[in-house]
Amino acid sequence: MEQLDALVKDAWEVRRAHFANEIYFDFPSLTESISLTGKSCALNCAHCGGHYLKGMRDVTEIKAQGSLNSNYAFHSALISGGCTIDGKVPFTQHLDFLSKLKKDVRLNFHVGLLDGDEIRLLKDLANVVSFDFVADPETIQEVYGLKKGLEDYSRVYQALREVVPVMPHLTLGLRGGQWGGEERALDALEELGLDGLIFNVFIPTPGTRYAQKKPLPVEEVIRFLAGARMRFPDLSLALGCMRPKGRYRQALDEAAVALGLNRLVMPTPGARRLAGELGLRVIKGEECCAL
Repeated sequence: MEQLDALVKDAWEVRRAHFANEIYFDFPSLTESISLTGKSCALNCAHCGGHYLKGMRDVTEIKAQGSLNSNYAFHSALISGGCTIDGKVPFTQHLDFLSKLKKDVRLNFHVGLLDGDEIRLLKDLANVVSFDFVADPETIQEVYGLKKGLEDYSRVYQALREVVPVMPHLTLGLRGGQWGGEERALDALEELGLDGLIFNVFIPTPGTRYAQKKPLPVEEVIRFLAGARMRFPDLSLALGCMRPKGRYRQALDEAAVALGLNRLVMPTPGARRLAGELGLRVIKGEECCAL
């Protein structure tokens, strides 16, 4: 534990040397999550099983709202949904609607492993693309059921970056609470180039194939994040909305502040208190952290 505390302190010093004394806390009440596929997903991924689609607004609801007036109650939208069997969110069938929506709100697309033609369509639609980056083929096969590898994710990531801003996401412990190529993913992203990075942490979710699994030990996650802080001293690093709750979240959030992450989504009270103790000026956001 003493070694971990020392690592956290070292990471904090790196953060202090490269950033102003401020931290972003995001409470994304003004970002609407929109599913283009309703509650359906062809992949039925091991960590999700369609569970998280239930918490999103169906695109048909938003279309109906827009037909009445364009004064949406949200300022931005996450455009996502279930995937096809080849790992894509089928957004091209909604191009007219998305083009109209873009006139009124900012759009963050989460659309998976697109091909070149589809990627080019995002140029005039997306303010940013959130891209889940996975480097380990065994993890990809087990979680998504896709026979893909690092070269596939790298190719799509590079193609996206040529067209739109991209915010890579890295889920720690995605393979049912086991490490599965996360360090390799950092190696690849460093080589490919990145403008920021959002970390999520695997959550055991009821009704999924991973329901009985456990997340990574929080100490291991903290160690990984501290290492990332020192590895990318000038890069904005965020802790995203997907992470376990309860005591796990309390410990993780406070450590994330202490080791110098730049951004947290819906931080715990302890994390907010620690930010004040460390002299950080809090900048509150009301939209998705990728935006």
